[in-house]
Amino acid sequence: MALSIGQLAQRTGVHIETIRYFEKVGLLDAPSRTDGGHRVYAERDVRALGFIKRARELGFAPAEVRAIRDLGGPGRACCDEVRDIAVHHLEQVRSKMADLARLERLLASTVEHCSGGHVPECAVIDMLERT
Repeated sequence: MALSIGQLAQRTGVHIETIRYFEKVGLLDAPSRTDGGHRVYAERDVRALGFIKRARELGFAPAEVRAIRDLGGPGRACCDEVRDIAVHHLEQVRSKMADLARLERLLASTVEHCSGGHVPECAVIDMLERT
């Protein structure tokens, strides 16, 4: 069954411009086109786009999604190779979480020390000025 880009967007919940972007950066294969130049998608594109959308929602970078797709994608890629990519991504997520926890502690402490009064002395300004 042939789908237009609008139908693909509706079926997957991915905006048309995002679909075009995914094609441009090589995450989604370029579709065939009609004689008039309109994109024509197949059912396999629905599955591929759903996979890409979910991977991006989980924070996988475009290069990581492309690497998984290059390994064969859903139903074909070897689990051990995909796991290596996921482990690397998990390490990055944990690192970001640690950074955010440090940021949260700093901001909470600073806000706690801020009088909140209508005065020129402000712990938040002081913290922002520190190098």
